[in-house]
Amino acid sequence: MMTAKEIVTYMESLHDDVQREILMRFFKTGPGEYGEGDEFLGLKVPQTREIVKSVGRDIHLYALPELLTNCWHEVRLCGFLILVAKFEKLATKRLENDAEAVRKRDEILTMYLQYAEYANNWDLVDLSVHKILGRWLLLDSDLGDSNYKVKVLDDLADSGNLWKQRMSMVCTWWTSRQGDPSWCLRYAEKHLHHPHDLMHKAVGWMLREMGKRVSMQLLRDFLYRHAHEMPRTTLRYAIEKMSESERKEWMFI
Repeated sequence: MMTAKEIVTYMESLHDDVQREILMRFFKTGPGEYGEGDEFLGLKVPQTREIVKSVGRDIHLYALPELLTNCWHEVRLCGFLILVAKFEKLATKRLENDAEAVRKRDEILTMYLQYAEYANNWDLVDLSVHKILGRWLLLDSDLGDSNYKVKVLDDLADSGNLWKQRMSMVCTWWTSRQGDPSWCLRYAEKHLHHPHDLMHKAVGWMLREMGKRVSMQLLRDFLYRHAHEMPRTTLRYAIEKMSESERKEWMFI
């Protein structure tokens, strides 16, 4: 079984300077950009997933902060994906209502939220949040009832931190997939006037998924109320699955 330190050392040994430069440009790490200061090893996501697959089941939950707080982007991703793997193992149909599984899922969720600020780019959020936080919203929890779960998301949405705010929106990908549109609609409205383009895209994306997975009419109803005031990027993302003629109609509102 590899320790967290050994995982970091192994990942560092795989560094690729050419790919590193590509990733640092792609994830906007320059001065004044949203990923300013982030450091990359140059690993591709499938490489990180292979590491998670080989060590994720064995490493203890409380060793993960060493990965989650690491300076390397890919190491942090590895830590978050290990949390995902652990959560998914405890969220199977057989274990949904198992008391010990509920307790352990809550532990993982608590750690995820505790280190949320280290998921400081869109890929770290998008590859993990719906599979942990989103899934947790629809499962039994000893931490609190539905009102508590709303408060968890509200705290993220109101945090002032772009990545936590994105978490509150993108986690609804899971709830919409399970047929519950309420989370998406609540946080789409809450973030409708967010100033950042990454949130415009996230809101539109989640609205599109809600329409596709739950009800296009619900999406249209939301757009009838808000299309005139939402950012054009949000609107374009939200209507992507509509016919060309309908898309044109919405864009001219």
